[in-house]
Amino acid sequence: MKIVTIIGARPQFVKAAMVSKAIKDHNEEGKGKISEIIIHTGQHFDANMSDIFFNQMGIPKPDYDLGINSLTHGAMTGQMLEKIEKVLIKEKPDWVLVYGDTNSTIAGALAAKKIHIKVAHVEAGLRSFNMHMPEEVNRILTDRISDVLFCPTDTAMENLTAEGFENMHIKIVKTGDIMLDAAKVYSNYAVQPREVLGTNFVLSTIHRAENTDSKEKLKNIFSALSKIASQKQVVLPLHPRTKHYIEKYDIELSPQIKIINPVGYLEMVWLLSNCCMVVTDSGGVQKEAYFFKKPCITVREETEWIELVEINVNFLTGSDENKILEAYHKVVTNTMNFDINLYGNGNTRETILKELLSN
Repeated sequence: MKIVTIIGARPQFVKAAMVSKAIKDHNEEGKGKISEIIIHTGQHFDANMSDIFFNQMGIPKPDYDLGINSLTHGAMTGQMLEKIEKVLIKEKPDWVLVYGDTNSTIAGALAAKKIHIKVAHVEAGLRSFNMHMPEEVNRILTDRISDVLFCPTDTAMENLTAEGFENMHIKIVKTGDIMLDAAKVYSNYAVQPREVLGTNFVLSTIHRAENTDSKEKLKNIFSALSKIASQKQVVLPLHPRTKHYIEKYDIELSPQIKIINPVGYLEMVWLLSNCCMVVTDSGGVQKEAYFFKKPCITVREETEWIELVEINVNFLTGSDENKILEAYHKVVTNTMNFDINLYGNGNTRETILKELLSN
């Protein structure tokens, strides 16, 4: 069997690393030969945002690096579609495996489907119900044209049922969450960032365009973080886009906010293990906070991980400064339960590979 894996953004590197590990284990155990061809679209091209993940996590080096980045959504997706199609025609895989909800995801799925190659979507069924998010458009369209949908949660399964997917010729499989596999595998290899000396800090990641591209929203978020920092140190791995807009908007940050460069996954695991809470607009970090038993304040209006909100470990605040601070005080004054099994048992990679081999 030949599988082409398409990745382009940081979270996809982590997820793909787990399936690559399952493929390697399968081959070493003499169960038959599976070849994996990795296409890196180049969507994340900064060394700290991309190369470090391959180096740290032992992900096989990409067989193809398309170098497509810094374009509008349409131009980026179009160029990816064209270049991925050429690779697929050359490689003739049995499966194309795509992850999440990026432009790389939808371009890979479209390129494969149009030349009749089977598509499997990891992290299928997620919905924010906000069609203004490019990611929402990408994930809905990818789900609809895939052959197998690998869903991480009951909520994802229910979303697909509500949309009528059970009446389509698409196989739907609940797998658990591939990121839990990564958290379990790599937690023993966590690396402390040199710039961070203490523990019990607030970890924050801010990068979504809906926040960075709005001067008012970004100012409100950092005003709240500055006030939180007056009580407890905030550690902020600074995304390049966020750095650009902080400088553009001339936003003044509290000296108690410890700004560090973007980190690799092993450093992120250490930060999650040693913080006391998370403030983020990331999708994946909300889940990772739960894996490491840390409460999360999500500075977005909606989340794909609604089950975390329902069990009161994740608090949606948007960019409203008062709501962020209210959530912070709720977190520091309440005990929360992180022992509910929402995301499986950490064997998602084996489930995915087994399904691909049986179809």
